Amino acid sequence: MTVKKDDLMLKELYAQLIKLETEEECASFLGDLCTIKELQSMAQRLQAAKMLLDGKTYQEITTQTDISSATLARVSKCVRYGDGGYESIIKK
Repeated sequence: MTVKKDDLMLKELYAQLIKLETEEECASFLGDLCTIKELQSMAQRLQAAKMLLDGKTYQEITTQTDISSATLARVSKCVRYGDGGYESIIKK
């Protein structure tokens, strides 16, 4: 089985992300890596996941976060059936 170039680049990204030690380092790296819209979208998804785990309704979440119903459905699917990424990071 050959490793795809994209897989190697993702592994490199993950390796760099786990090196971040402070909020300032994280903000600096992600600020260079992502657009402000991408960062806002990720923050919105994280907030929605937190609210889902807290038992909030879709209506409460969309009202408070302005997240689209399609994106919220995707976040909800990840929270319920995903690899546990949202829950593990939120619990930390």
